[in-house]
Amino acid sequence: MQCRVLQASITGYHEHFVRRASAAQRHHLSDDALLVHIEVIHAETRGGYGWPRTWKELLARGIRVGKERVRKLMQLHGIRAKGKRRFKVTTDSKHDLPIAPNLLDRQFDVAEPDKVWVGDITYIATDEGWLFLAVVIDLFSRQVVGWSLRQDMTRDIVIDAVRMAWFKRHPRKHAGLILHSDRGSQYASEDFRDVLAQCGITASMSRKGNCWDNACSETLFGSLKVERLHGQRFVTRRQAKDEVIAWVLWYNRTRLHSTLAYVSPARFEQDWHAAQAKQANS
Repeated sequence: MQCRVLQASITGYHEHFVRRASAAQRHHLSDDALLVHIEVIHAETRGGYGWPRTWKELLARGIRVGKERVRKLMQLHGIRAKGKRRFKVTTDSKHDLPIAPNLLDRQFDVAEPDKVWVGDITYIATDEGWLFLAVVIDLFSRQVVGWSLRQDMTRDIVIDAVRMAWFKRHPRKHAGLILHSDRGSQYASEDFRDVLAQCGITASMSRKGNCWDNACSETLFGSLKVERLHGQRFVTRRQAKDEVIAWVLWYNRTRLHSTLAYVSPARFEQDWHAAQAKQANS
């Protein structure tokens, strides 16, 4: 009778109650059911998420739940992110090669893609010996746009990473792109400086012995090692390479980033480009 008086669809009115009941059910998951969802996320991320990211991931999956409930439930069942560890510094800055000025000056917030890239090197232990990883990170989205994995730490490893980033991103030449790195001999080498000049990229380097000037890459390497590599034994370099590449792809496409309001680097860039297109068409 109410539908007839209000000239509303009876079917639509029924569907409204079904949707409301479904939403209420999601809101009132039992602790046991919620714990299953939390444990699935914990397993999928290999223990990489603490309660804030786990809570955000639950929301992204349509499970509406309070953050305090997630925190307390994880604490009660001993579910926590893997702890951070200290790692060996690989920078060799004892050389007489030219040093670029610190143009970045810890200005880690960048307004658009391909304005500031950060380069760095880390190492992974295997039974065959060390495996070295060089990355190039776009500071706008924290996305790893270039990388190279080699068994030596020569200038070729950083050159390969920059070339991958260049061919992947195709930034506009002479658009003021900066690449910031530490003072390592690889980044100060003549061959590397020649590659930057060919691409129209300006070099920037951290101050001597100051790891905080390159904090974003240190954070990335810490997450890689804690979330994926710590506790694993790699018999071959090939095994380590596969694991690193799998993590980098997951990091770019899926991992929720606290600096990006808990979306992945790829999603952050997609949203930015969509907003730019909408603004241009308005």
